[in-house]
Amino acid sequence: MWIVFAFGSAVFAGLTAILSKIGIRNTDSNVATALRTIVVLIFSWLMVFIVGSHTMIPDISGYTLLFLVLSGLATGASWLCYFRALQLGDVNKVTPIDKSSTVLTMILAFIFLGEDITLIKAVAIVLIGAGTYLMIQKKEPEGQDTRRDKGNWLWLIYAAGAAVFASLTSILGKIGIQGIESNLGTAIRTIVVLIMAWIIVFVTKKQHTIRDIDARSMLFLVLSGFATGGSWLCYYRALQDGPASVVVPIDKMSIVLTIAFSSLFLKEKLNARSLAGLVMISAGTLSLLI
Repeated sequence: MWIVFAFGSAVFAGLTAILSKIGIRNTDSNVATALRTIVVLIFSWLMVFIVGSHTMIPDISGYTLLFLVLSGLATGASWLCYFRALQLGDVNKVTPIDKSSTVLTMILAFIFLGEDITLIKAVAIVLIGAGTYLMIQKKEPEGQDTRRDKGNWLWLIYAAGAAVFASLTSILGKIGIQGIESNLGTAIRTIVVLIMAWIIVFVTKKQHTIRDIDARSMLFLVLSGFATGGSWLCYYRALQDGPASVVVPIDKMSIVLTIAFSSLFLKEKLNARSLAGLVMISAGTLSLLI
């Protein structure tokens, strides 16, 4: 059953990237993250009360709470980096780097969770890594001054940061939700993310920009929040029962849906090199289900 939840997480995650990209076009990325998190928080706590897991709150151990908080902080950092990268770069380039966190997650799962790295997993790591490289590389025209475009690659730094923090989120979350109902764990983590996101907004003094957000952008931010909530609930339900080294790669298959939607709605195109990279990432991810 955890496989179904893992694929459900991938579908919602794919929708999140597209909806967010549209929503943050005219909005500061930090403010957008903070606003989206409000929606996720409401959604996640609603699920907690629906399934009745709120009765377990007094039984949460300090150890579990610590790792949920750490996971929430890692999630907040990943979100801030990811949505800044989306604002600066194309979805079909930012997303593959974010999803490359699969490789780091498998390595961390081996080190900290004792999960085995089999031959198939090793091959998957190579395929995903090589595929990501192909998708972010582009040939510069001869004679072009690459220094002029240096700022255009700032999205790469943010995307890489999002991948690193996403990997830490998976490992810390896996530890934190052991012994606690997954919906409750997700809701507690979301509180941490919300606090962190709004602190960043006020530190950067961007709170005044909220009044300038147009109705269309706000609508897509809210929708992306619901999509994120759905992805989280599915993801941590899958992570609770399934191995992190398999659940995470399935979740990262959202890259296929994300790029399909970016081509359809955002008119972003893939060249032959990027398409080859996408095929390699998909093959590496799917091989983990063998």
